[in-house]
Amino acid sequence: MKISFYTLGCKVNQYETQSIAEAFREKGHVIESGEPDVFIINSCTVTAESDRKTRQMLRKFRKMYPSAVMVLCGCMPQAFPKDADNLLEADIVVGNTEPYRIPQLVDLFLSDGKRRVEINEHKVKEKFNTPAITEFEGRTRAFMKIEDGCDRFCTYCIIPKARGFIRSKKVADIKREAESLAANGYKEIVLVGINLSSFGKDTGENLADAVSAVCSVSGIMRVRLGSLEPDLMDDELLKRLSAEEKFCPQFHLSLQSGSDKTLKRMNRRYDSAFYYDLVSRIRRIFDNPSITTDIMVGFAGETEQEFKESIDFATKVGFALSHVFAYSRRAGTVAAGLPNQVTNAEKSERSRKMIAATKKSQQLFYASQVGKTAKVLFETAENGEYFGYTENYTPVKLKYEQNLCGKTVMVKIVSFNEEFCVGEKCD
Repeated sequence: MKISFYTLGCKVNQYETQSIAEAFREKGHVIESGEPDVFIINSCTVTAESDRKTRQMLRKFRKMYPSAVMVLCGCMPQAFPKDADNLLEADIVVGNTEPYRIPQLVDLFLSDGKRRVEINEHKVKEKFNTPAITEFEGRTRAFMKIEDGCDRFCTYCIIPKARGFIRSKKVADIKREAESLAANGYKEIVLVGINLSSFGKDTGENLADAVSAVCSVSGIMRVRLGSLEPDLMDDELLKRLSAEEKFCPQFHLSLQSGSDKTLKRMNRRYDSAFYYDLVSRIRRIFDNPSITTDIMVGFAGETEQEFKESIDFATKVGFALSHVFAYSRRAGTVAAGLPNQVTNAEKSERSRKMIAATKKSQQLFYASQVGKTAKVLFETAENGEYFGYTENYTPVKLKYEQNLCGKTVMVKIVSFNEEFCVGEKCD
């Protein structure tokens, strides 16, 4: 059979799609675009817009491929099983507790034609059960999911309901998967999770153990981390990470807001002073690190003064890259019922202002890289120009006559523009 996928959402979802694809491939099926026999939509539910997009894509692909077996899986069915059950365009609806069962459910549907909705609740002592992958199609770097679940319960977030309790991949399994990826030519691995900083909370290990396991694999040149919770990053962890030569000093520390009052309403576990101190410690411990982040504007009750505090704090930190987004009121969360919701028009205006401020910080960071030499792993090419990232995730373009894709090259950064830095190959 021919199997096709459409994936919404985060890097964890992308990893899980790859895992499901490999499960089908092991059974002799072909993964390709085009007219499929089975079409799988791996959903996201982080915002109401994510759910709307899932419904839209389900209707779209059902019309495009009326004879295909249509599968809806992932976070949206897990968080809102009744809503998912009502999406009759899907022949199979399944949550994210047992992704490895999807090929079996497809076989059952093909044998009897009966629609199946199988969404099981997450359990307290549930184990990490996402099958490992051996490749990451279409990418120079591979993502590796090493943690699932979240116990933070931020007031705006539905993810604990969708993902369940914290569970971690065994360090031995992490190393074994890294060896498989290295054997298939991958040089960089990005460790990801739903709450990555909580890795090992259920096993007595920590994130440094996972990083060390991947760094020990021959052929892997770089190890990078996904999004991190600031309050779970202590000095002992940072020093262990700094001792790993292959570790990339890019820290994506999810800020959400620079206002302490807003952070408290969000039920975040830190304040702005803690966050700034952490950034300062990282900059002392690591050579030329980058700090990247997510910033939410227009959260329930956010006043003009709180927004000003947030934008001033973001400017003070000086992020290398910021993902700015407006708060989305989410059914089933505490924040949905909070008073003084901000209007959509005001959210849009605050987004515009925050993006402008963080763009200035990004330009200052690019300027600080000029004159430095760095290793760049080049990923793509167009018209004789090669594009890649330094160890601290600075984007770099370089003109060169020979093919550099998939290669790591020492580059001197000579200039920058709004989107990237420009490099020259070192002799």
